[in-house]
Amino acid sequence: MADISIKENAVLGDQQLQDALNSVHPRFGDFCTRVAAEAWGLPLIDQRTKALITIAVDVVNANENGPGAPFEAHVHMALKQGATLAEIEEVLLFMCVYAGFNKAASAFGRLSEIAAKGRTAFGDTI
Repeated sequence: MADISIKENAVLGDQQLQDALNSVHPRFGDFCTRVAAEAWGLPLIDQRTKALITIAVDVVNANENGPGAPFEAHVHMALKQGATLAEIEEVLLFMCVYAGFNKAASAFGRLSEIAAKGRTAFGDTI
């Protein structure tokens, strides 16, 4: 297997995200940062696409709400990587077909809550 050097990416380049992971639990945060940084450092899929994929995974796993839920962090990552609110909404519509309408509805509800505040918990304008 080829050696994969970890380059700057959406995880390593986002101290706010790392701090949020560490706030859940320091060892958890460190572990997530190291493992996710390697995955996000893979070269073939761009950072914006990876961020949109994480939102799709959140829908499949119903990870929008509750303590430690990653959905808002992934919305933050997508916005930071240049995705628009309209693109995130289109991902949610697409996920209706593959994850189910109820799961997508929950994600739309959570996204609406974030949008109503006008910004993510990380400070991104939405």
